[in-house]
Amino acid sequence: MTAAGEMGNVRAGRWGASLTEGDLDFLIREVAPNYGDTEQLKRLIVGDRDFRSAFVGHERVFRRVMADEEVLLKISPFLYFEVLLRQALKQMERAGHTLERAGTGEIPVFDAGDVVRLVSEQSILEYLAGMLSSFTRTESRVLPVRVAKGVWRRVRFSDMDVDSLLRLCQMSEGERRFSYYKRIADLCLFITGIFPEYTYFDYRYPVAESVRAPVRAGRRGLQEYEELGSTFYHLAAGTDSARRLELADVFRSLCENFTAAKKPLNFISRYYLRHRKERFFGSAA
Repeated sequence: MTAAGEMGNVRAGRWGASLTEGDLDFLIREVAPNYGDTEQLKRLIVGDRDFRSAFVGHERVFRRVMADEEVLLKISPFLYFEVLLRQALKQMERAGHTLERAGTGEIPVFDAGDVVRLVSEQSILEYLAGMLSSFTRTESRVLPVRVAKGVWRRVRFSDMDVDSLLRLCQMSEGERRFSYYKRIADLCLFITGIFPEYTYFDYRYPVAESVRAPVRAGRRGLQEYEELGSTFYHLAAGTDSARRLELADVFRSLCENFTAAKKPLNFISRYYLRHRKERFFGSAA
């Protein structure tokens, strides 16, 4: 994961640019199959936020996405997760509460309205859809990192491993740190949102085959992930890269509302993905 590559992924998640031609064809087939001027519909979906919201959030689209085992051969991961997020927000609004872990059980918290308002912001919703999409393609590799003038060290890292990302971040300088700030924060949100069980019991990386000993004594729990994620969204928000990409406000919102932002992801993990998680995020193993 390079800074340039990460910024490219961010740009791809900007308004209107994330839906592919295949996504648009899929939406029209499900929502308005008999409409004559499909090109006009595509322009409206891409150019009008309310129109796009109506199409992507349509009940027929959600049912098709959930029923089709090979749906990711037909649509992009970005559209897939946007559909799930929009449906999750509808269900959470109807329920009026969210669930939080308390000891070995869960308690209802009546904050669904605040959560829905936060994630219904188009910039936040699109960012979360893009973030989830990024974890369907992860990598582990060795990078040369300069540790002193004329001194380079080869560092092995995985972008599913918070500790190796933290080491790389410490060894990087200036704006090169932006991509690591962002990925560390995203990974904390991803784990606490989609794989929260790994913060409760013996530490096991998501979709890894065996329990891995933590790098330092003890294990990272839910609260630590939340604090770490909030901290690194704050750091990302303060960079020139965030301002140039018009993401500073998004990062500040996620920093200030980290717990709320993970709740729709918890809902998706519990009710929509269930046993599909390993299939969608299997490349992270």
